Amino acid sequence: MGAPYFQIKDQLRRDGVIAFSSNYALYGDMSERVMSIIESMVPALEVYSIDEAFADLSGIPGDLTAFGRQIRTTLYKRTGIPVGVGIARTKTLAKLANHTAKRLLAKTGGVVDICDPFNRDWTLRNTDVGEVWGVGKRMKAHLEVMGIKTAMDLAKADPWTLRQKFSVVIEKTARELSGTPCLELGEVDPPKQEICCSRMFGSRLTTIEPIREAVATYTQRAAEKLRAQNSLCKKIRVSIRTGMFNPEEAKYANGALVELPYPTNDVRLMTKAATEAVNRLFREGFKYSKAEVLLMDLRQPGEFTDDLFAHSQPVEAEKVMNVLDEINAKWGRGTLRAASVPAVPEWAMRRDLMSQSFTTQIGQLWIVRCN
Repeated sequence: MGAPYFQIKDQLRRDGVIAFSSNYALYGDMSERVMSIIESMVPALEVYSIDEAFADLSGIPGDLTAFGRQIRTTLYKRTGIPVGVGIARTKTLAKLANHTAKRLLAKTGGVVDICDPFNRDWTLRNTDVGEVWGVGKRMKAHLEVMGIKTAMDLAKADPWTLRQKFSVVIEKTARELSGTPCLELGEVDPPKQEICCSRMFGSRLTTIEPIREAVATYTQRAAEKLRAQNSLCKKIRVSIRTGMFNPEEAKYANGALVELPYPTNDVRLMTKAATEAVNRLFREGFKYSKAEVLLMDLRQPGEFTDDLFAHSQPVEAEKVMNVLDEINAKWGRGTLRAASVPAVPEWAMRRDLMSQSFTTQIGQLWIVRCN
């Protein structure tokens, strides 16, 4: 588990560790660059997370290990980011190959191909079952009771027994390890079932107004993500809490579930409901450190509501949201926003150690002077 920075900053400084504050704009931009480069080199790509993707190599001629090195070299040359490349016949095996490529970096050069049965079996025999994708600490303990201690043991286990004793997920994992594809490449991410926006405050808050501002800001960001995936929201959970590490501070945490009158992506209605929930949650005498807005019960437009005669989002609201998104897309996020969302909040998360955003802020570009 991580430790709060303020508790270990002196030790980090003594050990020569350089700490940076989170820089989400830079991370997102570099991730998009990496994914775009990979996508230009392969037939199909599934972006799995901000730093991971699955690529379809069907039809790629020649030595796949050499092709993996080409991808790795191209990415490092264009972005400066080193990556691991794992090549196999299933997703789970590819994850295992990638893990091996990074674990044995000096020998593998960051690329491992286990399409060959001999290489696959060596990797399975020399990998602890806890390192397999989807096997956590608790599942590892259960599997070890059954004598399954390595990835090879799991690959040879009876899939139906695993399904009956645990779940279909573990069954598919075992089948994938044995070379049977069970997880298809998903090029289009399915709409998220929940959308969350949560941030720590830059300082402890003791009054309700800045907390309402924070919740309004987080609701606006969550609503942007909601509209980006063309979904509507029926429920919002708002929660606030105090710090958890200072033994001298009183502890308090609470949340409220808000039911919206109809599925909507209208940030005005959502902000009103979320900030009103803060009134029910706030208690005097506490120092608050964090708020969270969670959008729940997400639906696609056109799906039936709970009641055929219930209200639905007005067409005018849809038009207003489209205009809002168009303006912010052209002139920058936050150009048009709810009045309850401050432009420069005093409670914003402190990021004094943030690295420069060379790729997203023109004012932070390097300046090269030639004499």
